[in-house]
Amino acid sequence: MSDSEAQAFPATTPEFSDNGREDEVGKHDAILRIPVTVQVVLGSATMPVAHLMKLGRGAVIALDQRVGEPVNIVVNGRIVARGEVVVVDEDNSRFGVSLTEIVGSANADAVA
Repeated sequence: MSDSEAQAFPATTPEFSDNGREDEVGKHDAILRIPVTVQVVLGSATMPVAHLMKLGRGAVIALDQRVGEPVNIVVNGRIVARGEVVVVDEDNSRFGVSLTEIVGSANADAVA
C-alpha cells in the first residue's frame, strides 16, 4: 500500500467490549475500508492484432454496445450492477453512472 493510500484509508484500532470480543462496529469497519476497483464497461470489440497495429490517432473502434443501452458496472472483475451514463458536473466535463439495476450474485457473470 502506498503512503497516499495509507492516508486515504487510515488504520483504525478495533473497539473491544467488556467481554473481550471485538464490537460489531470494529469488525465491519475493517472490511468496509478495503479498496476495490470499480469499472464502467461501455462495451467491447474484437479485432485481429494486425488491425490493432494499424490504429492511430483519430481511429474509431466500434463497440458491441449501442447508444442508450445500459452499461455494466464491474467490481473486481464481477458485474454488480447496470446503469445509464450521465453528466455529473455543471460544466459537462465529467461523466458518471446512474444505477438502474443491481445484479444478483447468480447473474453476475465474470467479465473477461
